[in-house]
Amino acid sequence: MPPVTMHTTAPPEAVFAVLSDGWRYADWVVGAKKIRAVDPDWPAPGSKFHHKVGVGPFEINDNSKLEAIDPPRSISLNVRARPAGVARVHIALEPDDEGGTMIAMDEYPIAGIARFTDNPIQRALLAGRNLEALRRLKNLAEEDAAAKQ
Repeated sequence: MPPVTMHTTAPPEAVFAVLSDGWRYADWVVGAKKIRAVDPDWPAPGSKFHHKVGVGPFEINDNSKLEAIDPPRSISLNVRARPAGVARVHIALEPDDEGGTMIAMDEYPIAGIARFTDNPIQRALLAGRNLEALRRLKNLAEEDAAAKQ
């Protein structure tokens, strides 16, 4: 599936500040209800944040692991929401000429039910969910950038 993208007026450093704060993932990731804990060495590769995911009354405690980080350009995660699945998520930040950022998010299932049921409908739903997540991330980064001015 091609990545979903969104432009923000916030600089890459402001977007990356949100991405590198494990406690803020529930603020922008659709389906993340609560961050339960963040490893003390976050955002080091291999560190995790522990979350509660779900829809309505259905909740699951799980975790996501940081696979790679390149401040302020990109972050890659192994995201878990079992039994639905495990996905690899890569978020890349590209500065623009006006001081803003193009955000690109690529997600693909690597394990669990989602990997075996991959189809165009599931991909369209995932793209819609990820666009909403990027909209929330954009808003947080713009609010943070404005607060620092």
